[in-house]
Amino acid sequence: MSHPATLRSLQTIVPGTELRQEDVRDVFAAQPDLGRLAKRLVTASFNGSGIDTRYTVLDELSFSSTTESPQFFDRESGTLLSPGTKARNEIYVREAWKLYVDAARQSLESDPHITAADITHVITVSCTGFYAPGPDYEIVRALGLADSVERYHFGFMGCYASMPALRAAARFCAADPDAVVLVVSVELCTLHLRTSEDPDMIVATSLFADGAAAGLVTARTFDSTVPGFALDGFHTGIIPEGKKDMSWTIGDEGFEMVLSTAVPQLIGDHIFDALRPLYASNAPLAAAFEDGTIGEQVAHWAVHPGGRSILDRVENRLQLSEQQLRPAREVLREYGNMSSATVLFVLRRILEEEGARDGDRVAAMAFGPGLTAEAALMTVVAPA
Repeated sequence: MSHPATLRSLQTIVPGTELRQEDVRDVFAAQPDLGRLAKRLVTASFNGSGIDTRYTVLDELSFSSTTESPQFFDRESGTLLSPGTKARNEIYVREAWKLYVDAARQSLESDPHITAADITHVITVSCTGFYAPGPDYEIVRALGLADSVERYHFGFMGCYASMPALRAAARFCAADPDAVVLVVSVELCTLHLRTSEDPDMIVATSLFADGAAAGLVTARTFDSTVPGFALDGFHTGIIPEGKKDMSWTIGDEGFEMVLSTAVPQLIGDHIFDALRPLYASNAPLAAAFEDGTIGEQVAHWAVHPGGRSILDRVENRLQLSEQQLRPAREVLREYGNMSSATVLFVLRRILEEEGARDGDRVAAMAFGPGLTAEAALMTVVAPA
């Protein structure tokens, strides 16, 4: 009997420029073209975000920056600038590949039994920039992987994209028992932030950040003590009522996020329908899900922190404890919303800082455009 693929050697990194939330709030609230209502919305969104710090590849956003020809922020006047989409994407091309390669290398180097020669597939994930040959190519060349490695890019899907990437990796492993899949997510969300009076844009501005994560997925057995997660099952759900409330499009001045204030309510109203099929094949979990005790059966919850109010709604509707939402809230507080990479940060925190024990159940979920709800059921693998 075959056993499920395992996600192991999970690594996360962020770029070097730290942004303090109150500093960013003050800059956005001080823009001269904002009306009084918009200024109040900026202050409320940033103050209520649940975020202390975020990270960006844009050094010029730092108050210590000495950029002579700023593209995003004129520090002397305090004015936020708005470069075109081409200029923003050129920065993605210049900066993203380094994070892809560094995250991938850290994942591979952290595993004592998997080498570059073992990698059979590379999956890259991003919705914040494009170029070709892309980051999958950069990883293969920089890490010395075989030219024959199969490469796939999951692009422009939004915040939930790491979940289908893990599902695809597990499918590759089911088809080929010797497969070792390197999954890497890099999101440079701050490239697309700009001042606006639009409430949805203001909410997005208060949340999004840059980050990268990578892990190895395989069903092979290694003589290893590397902890990870057995990938037991996945499910995709759609909340069609939210199609207009969460979207991601390309504009002339960057990519444009719609993230309406209705999203937490929509998730709360429909989360049972979206998640129920994930537990249907396991009678005890299905029963616990229906009677409101799923939090007692599933110890750890890797919820994508799309925003504090989304976490509040998930915690309330599923009757989870504060401790079960702590990994998601702490990732949000320390890093902000890094789109598809964020749920991998939460999973790593569960494994390393939340007392996860071998055999513990883990529920993971992420929400994105559509309104799409991606969910997974995992089991902690922590050899003694």
